[in-house]
Order: sequence, then C-alpha cells, then structure tokens
Amino acid sequence: MSEMKPSDVATVEDSSQEKDWAAAKAFFDNLKSNKPIPPKPQFAVSIAVSSRTVFNMVRLEVAAPPPHPPLPTPPVNNFPLESELALMNVNSRLRELYPDSEELFDVILMTNNPAQVGVRLINSINHYDLTIERFCMTGGQSPIGYLEAYMTNLYLSKDSDKVTEAIEAGIAAATMFMPEKEMELSDTQLRVAFDGDAVLFSDESEIIVKKHGLDTFFEHEKRYENQPLAQGPLKCFLEALGKLQRKFYSKNERLNCPIRTFLVTARSAASSGARVLKTLRSWGLEIDEALFLAGAPKGPLLQKIRPHIFFDDQMFHIEGAKDLGTIAAHVPYGIGQKYHKGKLIEQPAKNE
Repeated sequence: MSEMKPSDVATVEDSSQEKDWAAAKAFFDNLKSNKPIPPKPQFAVSIAVSSRTVFNMVRLEVAAPPPHPPLPTPPVNNFPLESELALMNVNSRLRELYPDSEELFDVILMTNNPAQVGVRLINSINHYDLTIERFCMTGGQSPIGYLEAYMTNLYLSKDSDKVTEAIEAGIAAATMFMPEKEMELSDTQLRVAFDGDAVLFSDESEIIVKKHGLDTFFEHEKRYENQPLAQGPLKCFLEALGKLQRKFYSKNERLNCPIRTFLVTARSAASSGARVLKTLRSWGLEIDEALFLAGAPKGPLLQKIRPHIFFDDQMFHIEGAKDLGTIAAHVPYGIGQKYHKGKLIEQPAKNE
C-alpha cells in the first residue's frame, strides 16, 4: 500500500475545509439575518484584538456573579466604536462593488479569561452593535497558536509580552496605548499611520544611527539607496491593506477609497528618504502620504492626520502621540527597544 505524500494530505485537508465552508455558507444562506456572514480566514484581513483593548475588563471581572444578569461592559474609550465603524464601512463598500468577495476585514476578540466570561462579552458586543462574531477565550493560555490558526494579519493587545511573542512568531502585532483626551475620528475612511524603520522596515538603518551617528547613517543610505530594506514586522499588514485598496482602485474608486495609509518617519527626505520610497516600490506597495519629519516631533502632525491608529517602535514617539490625543501602538522590535530619547537604557547585569 503506497504512502500518502504530504502534498496529497494538504490537498485532502484543503478540500475538506472547502466542503465545510460550503456547508456552513449554505446553512447561513438559509437563515434570514441582516448580519453579514464572516469571511473565510484565508481571504479576510483578520484583526485580533484583546478584550482589554476594547472593554473595561476590570469592571467586567468584578461584576456581580450569577444569578444577576450580566450587564454590558463599557468600552475603554471611543477607539473600538469609531474603528469598528470605519472597518465596517470598508466592508460595506466592498460588498457593494464585489457582492461575492470574501476579501473583507474580520475582527476577532481574544481574551485569556475563561469561557464563563463569554456571556457578558457577547452582551457588550451586542449592546454597542459591534460586528465581532469570532471569539477566542483561552482560559489563561497563550493566544499565539490561535492567532496562527485564524491567519491573523494584526494582533493588538495591552500585554507587551504577548505582543512580543506574536512578533517572534511572525505575526504583525503592537501594544496599545490609549490617550486620555480623545479626538474625533472619521467613520467613513480608515486611516492608518506607520513609522518606517523597525516597523514597516527592518532596524538595519536604525542600528547604524544608534551605533555610528547620523553622518554615517546618511552615507550608508546613499550608498545603498537602490538596495531595498529588509521587511519589518508590520510590512505584512500594510500589504493586507494594500490588497483591499487595490480592489477600490480597479473600480475607479482611488479618489474615494475608504482606506488611507500614512508613513510618518523621523528620516529626512533629502538625506535618507529615497531608499524608503524605492523599497516600497520594489515591494509593489503604495503609501498614500509620506511625511519626512527630519527629527521633528510626530504628535502635532498626527493631530492633523487623525489616524485610527499609529504604529511606532520607539516609546517617546508613542508618548508624544498619545499626549496629543492619538491612539498609538508600540511595536516592540529592533534596537530601538534598548534606547529612550536617544539614550541607551541601562541593561540589567547578566548573572555569571
């Protein structure tokens, strides 16, 4: 009897999954509901968010135990509500243009709480009319394996250790920091702002700056201007956003696209900007607006952009953005984690 090859096993598994999805779709199609069916994970742009990023989980955990009815838990701020509106507007527009397409945003709620908490989370989701159908309640276990199973494009959490674990597993991830004062965000256009080095790109150029100074960095970038930078931890998420943007472009909707991306970098344009733009071009990726600040603070500019989220690898940029009302997400990656405001953070001595 011949052995089945791994490729044959994969084909059988894929075929089985397709049959399962077809059966599930047929079941949902027979039900009358105004709620859209969640897309298949392999086609969706899946964003996994921790429950603490969305809801005030302290109030949830100290809530009255049964038999009292589980009341809705308030969101941490307007972030989940405004971001949800922007995401679902993108989905609504895509469904109008591509009725059968499953290339849509999908939001997954992750919590390390036990399943008993689920009823209150579901109550909260329904109370605030959030479109979150997929839950993952791990009961204290690491969510990383589940993130991989959900084919997650982005993981957002308030737990920096879990975020670091996700990045090490090759999943785009960031630690969320909410501002005390909130700014009004668009509900018709999703706006996402990225830093460049150690976020979209690797930290190779940042290493030159930290170890050898700006002059050496400028020389290095000029010498390697035509050599693309290696990818950073958030490149794959920009790629996923670009995939959805191109669906609008192909329908002549470029000027009316409900997704807009921004590069907000401390690099200077003349001295080190060309390599960044050439790298994006070599990847086949577009960025809608590129802002080279030459070391100026990012917070005031982000106030004008009003992004739903801003990604950066350095905490002083995160703090500056947050203080002026921007929702900021720290990407714990690269040499920048050893520095704060340009100064080397003293590392704990290693035991001999």
